[in-house]
Amino acid sequence: MNNEVNPSAINNSLNCSGCGALLHFNPGTHNLLCDYCGVSNAIESAPDSRDILSYDYEEFIAGIDNNKQSADLKVVNCKNCGSQTILDQFVTSDKCPFCTAPLVLDLESGQQYVPPHYILPFAVTQQQGIEFFKKWLKSLWWAPNDLAKKVSDASSALKGVYVPHWTYDTYTITDYSGERGDYYYTTETYTETVDGKSQTRTRQVRHTDWSYASGRVECDFRDLMVPASKSLPEKTLDKLGPWNFNMLVKFDERYMSGFRSETYQLDPEQGFVKATEQTSGPIHSAIRDDIGGDEQRIDSTDTQYLDKAIKYLMLPVWVSAYNYNNKVYQFTVNASTGEVIGQRPISAIKIILAVLLLIVLIIIGVILYQNAHPNG
Repeated sequence: MNNEVNPSAINNSLNCSGCGALLHFNPGTHNLLCDYCGVSNAIESAPDSRDILSYDYEEFIAGIDNNKQSADLKVVNCKNCGSQTILDQFVTSDKCPFCTAPLVLDLESGQQYVPPHYILPFAVTQQQGIEFFKKWLKSLWWAPNDLAKKVSDASSALKGVYVPHWTYDTYTITDYSGERGDYYYTTETYTETVDGKSQTRTRQVRHTDWSYASGRVECDFRDLMVPASKSLPEKTLDKLGPWNFNMLVKFDERYMSGFRSETYQLDPEQGFVKATEQTSGPIHSAIRDDIGGDEQRIDSTDTQYLDKAIKYLMLPVWVSAYNYNNKVYQFTVNASTGEVIGQRPISAIKIILAVLLLIVLIIIGVILYQNAHPNG
């Protein structure tokens, strides 16, 4: 995995030519922006920066140690939720974006990290993320009435974080054995009583003829995505999609300026195991098609995973957490599409009132029915 951008060039391009301040990436653009004097510098990319290719899986695994880079960035462990956040060299204190706990900067010298292959730059600004969150809050029917007022500070504290993901390609060959079921019909005679008289009738009865089946199926899989973070619930990351992958670019640290990022907590081998879980359904579907007939039974399978390839991605989210009645709730905004997924408290009063209203409506319905059918 080659580093496409010279580190010294990155460091120089992060300094504002106007006032010398640190430049931050401006979401929705490919520019670095100075918060002090407004100078904007374009991130110069290589001509092939939009060519998104997968890397040989075995070579990537074997070369991880050689591909690690020394970090001017700081890898910080949150002792509360276990997340691993990368902070830039100028940050001396911060709060964890996932649980709001203070981060303890207990760092060792010579830290290293594995640079990703590609990054999806932030497209949604912090202010847009706040507006998406407020809109989401207003849509929560079962939430307490005072929720929006109490969490207003949490939305303004949105932190931009790049979350690591793996994607995998693989070609599978599966040998299987099972059974094929073919329907056939027989005519059955039966007797029933109609208007007090016994009548003989016939009907078609379906049966299944089962026969042994075996064979081989081949499937091609592309971009099986697996979150490499454990700081956000997997269900949250799944619901945040789909992502605007047509905006992916080759990894460049300048897109991270002003944002946090996580190191992977699920290594690529563990990620591949999870990716194979996504292949089970399509492989079984291919087997059923290959067996044919009207019904199929699959007794055994043996799958080979060949031509494995991998991409290491950084995907952008705005994340924060709020405290309501001494309980922490987390919410996340997809910084590529604006999709909001969050945890929220439930109003017990609203639920009780809804149940009482339902009971009243049922009682009214019964009374109206009885009045309309007095002899019923």
